[in-house]
Amino acid sequence: MNTEKAYLNVVHQNFKSMKTLAEGAIEQLTFEELHFLPNRESNSVAILVKHISGNMISRFTSFLTSDGEKPNRNRDTEFEDGYISKEELLAAWNFGWETLFKALSDLKEEDILKTVYIRSEPHSVMEALQRQISHYSLHIGQILYIGKLIKNDGWKTLSVPRGKSDRFTQSIKDRFIKNE
Repeated sequence: MNTEKAYLNVVHQNFKSMKTLAEGAIEQLTFEELHFLPNRESNSVAILVKHISGNMISRFTSFLTSDGEKPNRNRDTEFEDGYISKEELLAAWNFGWETLFKALSDLKEEDILKTVYIRSEPHSVMEALQRQISHYSLHIGQILYIGKLIKNDGWKTLSVPRGKSDRFTQSIKDRFIKNE
């Protein structure tokens, strides 16, 4: 496998992992909890979903051929409430991810160093993808933090459980030793 193909595989896995983590948090929250605001300057999970989805649709629609900041995007409204149900929120969330994964699946190894634009600023495809990985990671971390804040002791961990690091590490080692 060449470097470009390996890079695209890693990018796909990173986005897939982020989506899974965020959905693990969203699943644990009620519709009302998805709208909880820790303070006036914070965003709710619902607002973060709206922003991430809006960003994905803008950035990844016609990814290689048009500016990633689409003229029909109204970023400011992404920071206002607006979902009438959890199903509507999830539909918007999934549409954003479908748009992203479709663009990723269309990429070819030779596209990695092509130039794309975000707000007229040139980026290589690799730079644009890294920019989005960084951006979405930040917001998905916020989603997880808000979920933990709300659920407190009722939170179902989505990673290595507290106090169980050694057991987790050993299970990874055992799995790799068994596969050798």
